[in-house]
Amino acid sequence: MHPIRLISFGYLHLPTGPDGSPVPPAADRIEDVRDPAAAHDILDLDGFHPRVQDIVLGTPGARELLANLADYATLPAGPRRIAIGCAGGKHRACSLTELLAHALRDCGREVEVEHLHVHLPRVLKTPANGTANPEQETAR
Repeated sequence: MHPIRLISFGYLHLPTGPDGSPVPPAADRIEDVRDPAAAHDILDLDGFHPRVQDIVLGTPGARELLANLADYATLPAGPRRIAIGCAGGKHRACSLTELLAHALRDCGREVEVEHLHVHLPRVLKTPANGTANPEQETAR
């Protein structure tokens, strides 16, 4: 069986197509997990952190989505790529991708993981022109 590649990304960091909509990475299945609300106590963390993963798993539908994706990934002629995107790619998409990778490896699947935007600054808002406004990193 071929390895499966899991990709996390942030919609607000993607290039836009001719129609102005974001162009997600190429994948057999793309999951849009954008959520307008984020817990303020995790904003400085990323989806690798257990606290963030716990919060994401507590989101209604998250466990069901992971189970569905795991079932899909283990089909005999299953996908080669699954991409999961949230607004910035730092919390929800990264967490779900890591949790899915762990579940698939537990089932004996070979998994490659790529996080496209987890390292980028958090996106604070999207101005009227539709372009992302990444937070400026400041020394603390």
